[in-house]
Amino acid sequence: MRHGVAWVIMRAEIDRPIGMFDSGFGGLTVARAVIDQLPNENLVYIGDTARYPYGNKSAGDVRGFAIELATSLVRDFNVKMIVVACNTAASVALEELQRTLPVPVIGVVEPGARALVRVTRNNKVGVIGTVGTISSRAYDRAIADTKASVSLIAAACPGFVEFVERDQTTGIEVFELAEKLLTPVRVSGVDTLLLGCTHYPYLSSVISQVMGPDVVLVSSAAETAFVVRDELAAAKTARSVESGNLGSHEFYSSGDVKHFAELGRRLLGPELANAKYWPNK
Repeated sequence: MRHGVAWVIMRAEIDRPIGMFDSGFGGLTVARAVIDQLPNENLVYIGDTARYPYGNKSAGDVRGFAIELATSLVRDFNVKMIVVACNTAASVALEELQRTLPVPVIGVVEPGARALVRVTRNNKVGVIGTVGTISSRAYDRAIADTKASVSLIAAACPGFVEFVERDQTTGIEVFELAEKLLTPVRVSGVDTLLLGCTHYPYLSSVISQVMGPDVVLVSSAAETAFVVRDELAAAKTARSVESGNLGSHEFYSSGDVKHFAELGRRLLGPELANAKYWPNK
């Protein structure tokens, strides 16, 4: 009997969802990678669209948002792990969340940095992100931690997030802004560029056009999904792929839920059809 009870408890633990949050739509790139890599896992995603963008807000404000969202994921959704799918939030709040929350917390900065130094051929690398992410120097520290002998140029790209949130990912306005912001990075001779904001993969076509065909663009989404997979396996809390039971996916927005669902379906896929309002009351 006790063995049966223990099995039920373990099963309930395994079936708890992965929690994820971002300032809006950008983290959907990470959600897509996690869903594709771990189709059996349950997922709860909160897009804080009422307070985006995070990149131009103070570190204190962003830290407060991150703590509020992560706490909600633990308290209201009983998640077994949290992915901070926002570079700005991860750069200022990750260590505190890891220290204070009762579940594992994974960011997107370190996986992206490791991928960047692995891909480069000439050891000249670049990273672009929001003002908050770049000013935090989180990527400088993460790349230094890899011990790789690379030179790094970092550039803030204010305005990129706003274009994505408006579903404006092509056109002359986007190209002109990208050319203005990315020219210093391009002329520095980097051969690899990390998209240090989860919104930026939606602008990859324009960014690639500006940077040229010899520069490899790196997104942290897939790398983060691999870390999630490995952490769950190590903790023995991964849902079994042998069961054949696909995971359920819940999406929440703190802002306009209709807009979040409509644009989110185009960016992520049909999983976002039934978005709900957060806080979930």
